[in-house]
Amino acid sequence: MRVVLAPDSFKGTVTATDAARALADGWRSVRPDDELIARPMADGGEGTLAAVAAALPGTTEHDVPGCTGPDGRPVTGRYALLPDGTALVELAVASGLPLMSLPAPLTATTRGTGETVAAALDAGAPRLTVALGGSASTDGGTGLLAALGLRLTDPEGRELADGGGALLRAHRVDATGLRPAPPDGVVLLTDVTNPLLGADGAAAVYGPQKGADPSEIVLLDQGLSRLAALLGADPDRPGSGAAGGTAYGLTAAWGAVIRPGAAAVADLLHLDQDIATADLVITGEGRYDATSLRGKAVGEVLARAARAGVPARIVAGESADDRALTLSALAGDPASAREHARKWLVRAGALLAHEAAEG
Repeated sequence: MRVVLAPDSFKGTVTATDAARALADGWRSVRPDDELIARPMADGGEGTLAAVAAALPGTTEHDVPGCTGPDGRPVTGRYALLPDGTALVELAVASGLPLMSLPAPLTATTRGTGETVAAALDAGAPRLTVALGGSASTDGGTGLLAALGLRLTDPEGRELADGGGALLRAHRVDATGLRPAPPDGVVLLTDVTNPLLGADGAAAVYGPQKGADPSEIVLLDQGLSRLAALLGADPDRPGSGAAGGTAYGLTAAWGAVIRPGAAAVADLLHLDQDIATADLVITGEGRYDATSLRGKAVGEVLARAARAGVPARIVAGESADDRALTLSALAGDPASAREHARKWLVRAGALLAHEAAEG
């Protein structure tokens, strides 16, 4: 048999790459002669860079020391150069919420991601893909753009401090020093469709998880509205609110294109080509439910398998859907499944291989 293993991460327990390896180990323990193709998946958020780098031979990863973290402390950025020359940057690596020592919703910045992008362009990348997700800030991508040469100034002509809280004082935008976008364009990967502003916007929906209280959410939304008035692009475009409005900033200043993350990652991995010649596809994630089919990695894999007429199986940490093989059922309880996720993924791979042998 030829089996494609395309799981997402099991958040908080196992990365997508490790999940694919564990499923493969279990399968090989029963059917060692089958051909297994590991294609760990992501939806454009955290883990995208690692998943793509692991799945595409010839990809090289490059650290960028001394980037500005979301709270101003130095962090190491990272980008990947794919075999076709595309530079892949994951915003969460240099600007992610877990990098914060304390929440700082008004001052957190995306500057470190901009510094990472600059390093990738300095390396000669002709095109750029940015995975949005896990952002610590609601700055409309202004920190990122500042690192690339954009200047936002207040009414007195002073450059604004980093962070969404400063945007209310934005008076003028100066793009004369902004370095040009790469010649083959910029693609933004996200699994959200929120606009920039309002009740469904970046500040209102995602501000609370970044530590913003109700009064700060109002300030951040007003600041983003001010930014939209200066940059002029459509703030209602679906996905503009991704990563604290970073999607908006990059579409407005660089003409970036927003794409559903899971579909774009699948294309980067050439997943359709692998599925076309497969006998079985296995995918999975930590919790499989109805939302899994709406723009997430597992839903994307299942849809592509269905279009190709290839059977697919789902492995999940937990699920009420009886089509999914759950680690909780194998382990006996959710806590054990989370604590020893790799062990139970190996077991799941073995069980699926037994099914294949019997079928």
